[in-house]
Amino acid sequence: MTNEAVDLSRLDLGSEEIRSAATRAPWRSPEKFWPRIEAVTAELDPPFGVVHVPALAHNAFDLLRRAQGTPIRLASKSIRVREVLAASLKLEGFHGVLAYTVAEANWLATDAPGWTGIDDVVVAYPSVDRAALRALAGSETLARRVTLMVDSTAQLDLIDSVLPPAQRNPVRVCIELDCSWDAPVLGRIGVWRSPVHSPEAALALAQAIHRRPGFSLVGMMGYEAQIAGLGNAPIGNAARGMMIRGLQKRSGAELLERRQKAVALVRQVADLEFVNGGGTGSLEYTHRDPSVTEIASGSGLFGPRLFDNYAHFRPAPAASFTLDVVRKAVPDIATVLGGGWIASGPPAWDRAPFPVWPEGLEYLPREGAGEVQSPLKGDAARSLAVGSRVWFRHTKAGEISEHLNQVYFIDDDGVLGAVPTYRGEGKAFL
Repeated sequence: MTNEAVDLSRLDLGSEEIRSAATRAPWRSPEKFWPRIEAVTAELDPPFGVVHVPALAHNAFDLLRRAQGTPIRLASKSIRVREVLAASLKLEGFHGVLAYTVAEANWLATDAPGWTGIDDVVVAYPSVDRAALRALAGSETLARRVTLMVDSTAQLDLIDSVLPPAQRNPVRVCIELDCSWDAPVLGRIGVWRSPVHSPEAALALAQAIHRRPGFSLVGMMGYEAQIAGLGNAPIGNAARGMMIRGLQKRSGAELLERRQKAVALVRQVADLEFVNGGGTGSLEYTHRDPSVTEIASGSGLFGPRLFDNYAHFRPAPAASFTLDVVRKAVPDIATVLGGGWIASGPPAWDRAPFPVWPEGLEYLPREGAGEVQSPLKGDAARSLAVGSRVWFRHTKAGEISEHLNQVYFIDDDGVLGAVPTYRGEGKAFL
């Protein structure tokens, strides 16, 4: 197998062969799973990443099971590999993409040789990228396929300043509802996103959009980060897990009532095509909200280590990467080349890639995961020599793609081929 990217556009995650392999779930026996991955990729030179196709299929169908019939919109920031997006969207139950920038959305929605543009892309965050907004508003196709996120009239003003209504196609917009919880004692629980918190504020913005020429209000979105993105069974901290689950229960009850009221008010103004909510960690909660018509999820496909800290589901480790051991300072320390692929979020040890194979390796407290080298200690390091490999799982999902030009699709029998990441296609959107 060469390092050349190959056409895997016909990959069918729902095929009988792949689903049968997924049912065998070899990742449940790490002592067999990781050595097998090591064996089938032995001819490749690190650093490289792999996507285990049966594990990817397992995760995709498990997401659909957990969503209980509510459609899933793929969050592209957690994937950043077009072939993974395409393969997943072929499965019934997945539809559309939740992009993270307008430039990315335009790219995904544009027809190109070997790529059929995705016809339903929602940008999850407001944008002031004037060039990308101008390209969208000036294209009939992009204006029909891409929906922008707004949470204030200031964003509408900026779009108008780029291309006035008379000079552009109507722009589709979605209102983001703030889903954080104002807890009685602890204060704000959640993330700082939209200023639109109350149902009345959502109604006021909807009315303002309705009065403005050149805009079409087609959707609402609300991300309950304190439920979807907060592990409720943190490893080694049972007391914290109990506290988080209590907070999530109370926050979920408050949001259920508030979001339904907000959606009902906005629907008096606009015939909404969709109401998006949730994330990989909240499928069980979000699908029970009758006002939500679709759930966002992306990282659940790759199954990063972040989800080892959740009580109610456990995805397969579909994505991983490997680094070479290049030196041994002392017998029980093995140093790999690279490794500082730090995930976003509050700086802490759990943001670093986790060495999963061989088992028993850990970072040196005074060095951690380094930009060009990462010393790893432990009994397992004694068995590693120069040229040995260490396998890692990333803490979060999409950021692995920012360090690699391609990833290899593999199964238990070998390497199926290489596919480019966004980076490999020359795209660095954010």
